[in-house]
Amino acid sequence: MKLQSKVAIVTGAASGMGKAIAEGYAAEGAKVVVSDLNLEGAQAVADGIIATGGEAFAIQTNVAKDEDLTTLFDETVSKYGKLDILVNNAGIMDGMEPVNEITDDRWDLVFAVNTTSVMKSMRLATNLFLEQGNGIIINNISVGGLNGGRSGAAYAASKHAVVGLTKNTAFMFSQKGIRCNGIAPGAVATNIGQSMTNISQFGMGQQQKGSALIPRVGEPQEIAKLAIFLASDDSSFINGQIIAADGGWTAY
Repeated sequence: MKLQSKVAIVTGAASGMGKAIAEGYAAEGAKVVVSDLNLEGAQAVADGIIATGGEAFAIQTNVAKDEDLTTLFDETVSKYGKLDILVNNAGIMDGMEPVNEITDDRWDLVFAVNTTSVMKSMRLATNLFLEQGNGIIINNISVGGLNGGRSGAAYAASKHAVVGLTKNTAFMFSQKGIRCNGIAPGAVATNIGQSMTNISQFGMGQQQKGSALIPRVGEPQEIAKLAIFLASDDSSFINGQIIAADGGWTAY
């Protein structure tokens, strides 16, 4: 029970990596706040955790709305009295567009979900953590935040920004009991592709040059194991790191 009595928020937890992380945390003893825009899916995950003896509750959250984020944190503290771990997992893809094809609407939406919401969640969590004297933030970033050819320009830029935010936060609060790390998954079997619309044929063609080098597709549970490690005392000396979990994809 590496996370016994810890309280964790996991966004985008109704499916994929978020679901696996929520279930993995619960199995390690954490009380989990299952947050997602898809309330029905989030409730199913929470119900599954409870059915196996864990503790969780579901909450609908549009991470791009300030009022939803405020409610998420307020409800967590109201129910559990504290927050120990924040996992910013919610995210959307772009349409693989290169910069000359990006519309303002696409850019603004991708950044609202992938970047600005992460900053705002971290801001809320950090203020709680400073009062408590400790806390952990884990940002699910993607190898798209490490390389330029794994997505379109908007997604790549949004995830690169979270890399900088992760490292800055880790440094700023490294002596305040707060750790902040990032996970950069490669190809993982999730449904994030469903968020892609109006796909750029040119951009997709360019991106596929890198996709041809994928060693294999990972499973969400493989990412969850890394998220458990980063949330536990086993990683107590790891801070400000972006850890690729990609089967060796970025080693090429």
